[in-house]
Amino acid sequence: MAAPNQDGRRRKQFGNRFLTDPARLFQHNAWDNVEWSKEQEAAAQAKVQENSTEFVPQDQQDAYEISASKYWNDFYKTHEGGFFKDRHWLFTEFPELAPNQNARAVGVCVSEAAAAAAKNTKGSGLQECWGNGLSSLETGILEHQNSEINSCNSSPQMQTEVAAQKLEEQKLRDFPGSSATYRILEVGCGAGNTVFPILQTNNDPGLFVYCCDFSKTAVELVQAHPEYDASRCFAFVHDLCETGTPFPMPDESVDVVVLIFVLSALLPEKMQCVINRLSKLLKPGGIILLRDYGRYDLAQLRFKKGQCLADNFYVRGDGTRVYFFTQDELDLLFSTAGLEKAQNIVDRRLQVNRGKQITMYRVWIQCKYRKPKDDKDSIGERSSFHPSGCT
Repeated sequence: MAAPNQDGRRRKQFGNRFLTDPARLFQHNAWDNVEWSKEQEAAAQAKVQENSTEFVPQDQQDAYEISASKYWNDFYKTHEGGFFKDRHWLFTEFPELAPNQNARAVGVCVSEAAAAAAKNTKGSGLQECWGNGLSSLETGILEHQNSEINSCNSSPQMQTEVAAQKLEEQKLRDFPGSSATYRILEVGCGAGNTVFPILQTNNDPGLFVYCCDFSKTAVELVQAHPEYDASRCFAFVHDLCETGTPFPMPDESVDVVVLIFVLSALLPEKMQCVINRLSKLLKPGGIILLRDYGRYDLAQLRFKKGQCLADNFYVRGDGTRVYFFTQDELDLLFSTAGLEKAQNIVDRRLQVNRGKQITMYRVWIQCKYRKPKDDKDSIGERSSFHPSGCT
């Protein structure tokens, strides 16, 4: 369902505005599904070959990986919430984010069930473990089980394992959003440009939204937002590549996982492990929604020599990194995790700066991959599968 514009009209889905008359080029800000000529495609390939002739030395690449959180923290300290615009287009492209959206104006009342859940969680040991989402989950586990651990004569490793097991058992009974009927997890939430439009637009009283980011600064910005409501949302710091760090919700509890320009920021060899982890969180029938950079996007063509880390993987001037995908690469990642393709399309967009009379060719890929509803055996097999990059 498309989010309404300020004048009450529905936003059109991408792919509905075509440039059929070159004379009308600067009459709109963007044109959809623009076909590239063979010459344009060849020029893009040549540009990528040119900026990929020199790779960043391996020791510098290792430093970028080790300091990745610092670079993203610096990014959000600099830009705060002003760099990205709120993504109200999401509900046009991904109606799964508001499947029961009411046509009335959005002024969502907090449901009694969600309020009761927040009240119950507030006084529970689990809430003490999660804190405000910024503390270490491992530390929370030990604090929560402190009295039992102190009375135990086993080794520290055994104590940690016992505490983790008890927390996992408690998570199945009592976790943030445990009483919700529809759960969304946004990964890489940044300053909240996706999560807050979801909370504003989806008026389902059974909705609960989780949002996490690698950057502690980003999560702090979300939690400080005036529309952050702990009865409907839980923001927490999480490194997707750290497989030993638990999520605050159990496996097979999430209906929708959202990845908007996030996967491309990860080291390519770790991407499969991340998709595997996220697929385990999905309920049978749940779905992952992705939008990310496609091969030969304008951003890729703008990179200079000396910024390439690996094929189609670059470092920006601020130390953050980005990968540019093909459809086949993404399909392999999701299918290897046991998910079924519902959508995998290329969005070739011609953006126009009418003031400066400039054209910009963007390439994005949009995907939807669903977890099979009746595939318990293969799901169990996948849970013990650890491809390269997983530990």
